[in-house]
Amino acid sequence: MPSHRTKQLSVLTMNTVGFTACFAVWVMFSVIGIPIKTGLSLSDTQFGLLAATPILTGSILRLPLGMMTDKYGGRPVYFWLMASIIIPLFLISKATEYWQFLILGLFVGVAGASFSVGIAYTSRWFTKETAGFAMGIFGAGNAGAALTKFVAPSIVVAWGWQYVPIIYAIAMTIVVILFWMFTYSDESHKVDSSVTVMDQLRMLKDPVVWKYCQYYSLVFGGFVALSLWMTKYYMSTYGHGIQEAALLAAIFVLPSGIIRALGGWLSDKFGAHQVTYWVMWTSLICLFFMSYPQTDLLITTYQGEKIGFHIGVNEYIFTALLFVVGIAWGFGKASVFKYLSDEYPDKIGVMSGVVGLAGGMGGFTLPIMFGFLLDKTGVATTAFMLLFGVTLVSIMWMQLSGERARDKAMHKQFHAPKPDTVE
Repeated sequence: MPSHRTKQLSVLTMNTVGFTACFAVWVMFSVIGIPIKTGLSLSDTQFGLLAATPILTGSILRLPLGMMTDKYGGRPVYFWLMASIIIPLFLISKATEYWQFLILGLFVGVAGASFSVGIAYTSRWFTKETAGFAMGIFGAGNAGAALTKFVAPSIVVAWGWQYVPIIYAIAMTIVVILFWMFTYSDESHKVDSSVTVMDQLRMLKDPVVWKYCQYYSLVFGGFVALSLWMTKYYMSTYGHGIQEAALLAAIFVLPSGIIRALGGWLSDKFGAHQVTYWVMWTSLICLFFMSYPQTDLLITTYQGEKIGFHIGVNEYIFTALLFVVGIAWGFGKASVFKYLSDEYPDKIGVMSGVVGLAGGMGGFTLPIMFGFLLDKTGVATTAFMLLFGVTLVSIMWMQLSGERARDKAMHKQFHAPKPDTVE
């Protein structure tokens, strides 16, 4: 019989592997959508919708599947979730019309709901003192987006985009089998069956939850949106091929996913607010410079001479700023869920579903808005202008909510030294 520690590590490992695979599938259209866009002559708005469609179902289902995890346990819910996307993946390779891609994208998008299932399943195996770090490790499965950036473009170039969903379906089948073999259930992790859906949804009346939804719509929703958008951005703005563009986009995606574990540890050590505070200000500064469009300024002197200036961020500085934003959002994705594990330890499934829904909806709406703004203005950096505005709103909400004192009190409560016992 495996020890509790062995079960902890096995569940955490397989949850992270499963989430990585699901996330790779979830953002698959960020790569294969580019040749599909060319083949079907889609506008930027249509491309944004195509890339974001899987994000919609993954977001909507986070709440109900989070509640199902509370009630039935993480293992069976996670297993059937991953199994359900295998057939739609195969069918994508046969699609030829835009509407077919959209419908199949909705089915494949179920993969995105794996977050609320896996985060609840993972957190129940760990104590409050270590839950932040464990959830950070699990959340590093966001690096599945980077996996798609590395793998999918090479498949597209070698064999065509149709082979990407086929290979992903085969890989997902293997992951599902391994998951069932190396995970465990614990009946004590389930919520009492007398708890109804309405009892769980009643928690939505808490206004604090909506603040966390706002934060997560930026640090996770923005991460998903840029994961979907940046390959195309590098191709259209800087003239790279699909493989080079995807690798440059991975400079943002990969560290942001992996660093989440460190963000969990920092949140355990310093408190959720302290980490989130620096995440927001770092993001705001970087996005300010990234938002500035390439500008040629012509000044006429009093002598009638023309003096020209070029103002803008070059590709190297832009990529460095993008990397910093990715790191910051990686920390932020962990710190927001540290808030939840501290404040709602017995309802982490439903709360992760609520906040995950908000983050996912950010990931769904932002790419569509990126495409719409680009179609209307022709200015590529409008995507970063929009993200700058969202970040500014988050900082204002944080400053006005009195969150610092509240977070310090909660952090002190969970990290107070335990009294010595006398035997």
